This record gives sequence, structure tokens and C-alpha cells, in this order.
Amino acid sequence: MSGWAAACGVVATLLLPVYSAQAQKSYKVEAKWTIGGEGGWDYLLADSSAHRLYVTHGQRVEVIDLEVGKPVGAITGLKGTHGVALDADGKFGYISDGGANQVVIFDRQSLQTVGTVPAGTNPDGIVFEPVTKTVWAFNGRSKDVTVIDTASRKVIATVALPGKPEFPTADGKGNVYDNIEDKNEIVRLDAKSPKVTATWSLGKCESPSGMAIDRSGHRLFSVCDGKVMAVVDYESGKVIATPAIGDGPDAAAYDPKTKLAFSSNGEGTLTVVDASNSQYNVVQTLTTEPRARTMALDAATGKVYLVTAQFGPRPAATANNPRPRPSVLPNTFTVVVAGQ
Repeated sequence: MSGWAAACGVVATLLLPVYSAQAQKSYKVEAKWTIGGEGGWDYLLADSSAHRLYVTHGQRVEVIDLEVGKPVGAITGLKGTHGVALDADGKFGYISDGGANQVVIFDRQSLQTVGTVPAGTNPDGIVFEPVTKTVWAFNGRSKDVTVIDTASRKVIATVALPGKPEFPTADGKGNVYDNIEDKNEIVRLDAKSPKVTATWSLGKCESPSGMAIDRSGHRLFSVCDGKVMAVVDYESGKVIATPAIGDGPDAAAYDPKTKLAFSSNGEGTLTVVDASNSQYNVVQTLTTEPRARTMALDAATGKVYLVTAQFGPRPAATANNPRPRPSVLPNTFTVVVAGQ
């Protein structure tokens, strides 16, 4: 190879991440599905193999067919839903019912409830850990995590946490990670023990909520107040980048195919970050809908699903409720679909 050809090859290699990012197609809002009903919402989860979207919605979980954008059923009889986790066998799902302080188990074919397991106070974030086949329900008010064996459907451990937990994720190798909202930290837990094995500071990333994981790159993406995403090396526990995101985030996602990380923001935007190299540049800020601050990524299609609704006027503040929330207008609950 000539010196000129070798030099060109080096330059091409160095510029590959830039070209890769530029080659990505921009996201756009492709559809809006009006689901209707009443009440607020929290997290949602896409099941790529079954082409379904699970959306926590007040006292029920909506189940939507991703191919047609229509509800196919719901899990009902709940008191205040937060999150959904799915087992690896395609059989059962698990709902954190914060209003009832329990985890509800449902059959993914019939959508019927098949069991309940008591948790701590206000279970919120929830995740399935595949190595131990356990479900981890993170309890916001009791500041601990309930560990459930999926075979026996029994609680096998309750692990104290250093603060208020938010969204968790698992690395598929026996470790579970969770944001500690009121301490600006991430905890790592060993699923086999089970116990906390590390606590890492997120620095200026305050009130971390949503979390996503890049398992091949060993990265965690935590979205925080102050318009910041913290990118953490989960082998060292170090924050390696803090790309700017939109205001009021509550969920994060990562697409291993495109190496893009996402933040859904209550201001009505979706931040797209190029995670293919060490720069972690923001490559797009997509306008979505106000209050669309939670989302799910369909790993099969790369589509992002967000939820929102229309609200009535904010009530007047009182001594007992100095920050009243406006009520959701009936039948305005909507799924926003973003794709390339």
C-alpha cells in the first residue's frame, strides 16, 4: 500500500463515526394513536416479538397492537400502575401496582391476572433479571427493592437502598442498576446475592429518573433534571459524558442497531444522541407533544413510542396542596409514534 493510500485509510477510519452519524435518517412523528380513557400514566414497554406495547394508564395497563395501532385488551382491576416487566419465556408479565403496594402477575396471552406478590411501599420501576429469573420491584417510598422468584412467585429478598429509587435496568449477566433520585447516584446490585455492590455519584446529573443500557459498550444512560444525560461506564462507575437534552425528562432508551440513545422530555421533545463514539453528540431534537416524557423503544423496528394527553386548567393552590396538578381531559390519552 502506498503512503497516500495508507493515509487515506487512516483518515477514513477516523471519520467513520461522523459519516455513520450523518448517514442516520432523522426521526419524525409518523402517527398519533388516540387510545382514550381516563387517568394519568407512567412507563411503557414494547414487546418486539409479540408486536405489542404495554402502557401503564391509571388503574389499568393498555395493551396495543403495534402493527395496527389499536388496543387489543387491557389488564384491569389495578390501583395505580407504574411499570411493566416481561419474562424471557414469553409467558408472563409483571406490573408494579404502586397504589396497592404489590406486583401483579399476568398471562401475556389471555391478559388475565394470575397472581399478586406483596412489595414495599409504592413499587415503581420494575425489571426482569434473566440470569436468576427474578423480578425486581423498586419501592419509591420505602426506599428498597423487592426481589421476586418467578418460579415460586414468592419474595426472596428485600434490599435496602441509599435513597429513593427510580428506573432500573439489567445487564443480562446478573447485575441490576438503578437510579437513586434524591442522592444523584446509581447503585449496582448483584442479583445472586442479592445485595448492593457499588454506589456511583452522577455529579451534576440531578434527580436521575429514566435509565437505558448499552450492554455491548458497557454504558448506562441516565436522564436528569437540568437538561443533562449522564453517560456512565458501568465497569468503572465513572461519568464519561454529559450531553445536553430537553427539559423535564423521565425516560431513556438505547438502540443497539443504530447506537442511538434517546431522552423523552416533558417540554415536548425527543433528544437523540449519537452513542457510536466518545463524543456523544446530540444529532436531533424532535418536537413531539407537551408532557410526552415517558417512552418505549421497539428494538425490532427502531420506532419510539411516547404517551401524552390533554389537560384542563390547573386548580388554585391551597395550603394542603400548594402545587396542584391539572386533571387529564377524558378520552385524550394518545400514543405518539416516532420513526426514521
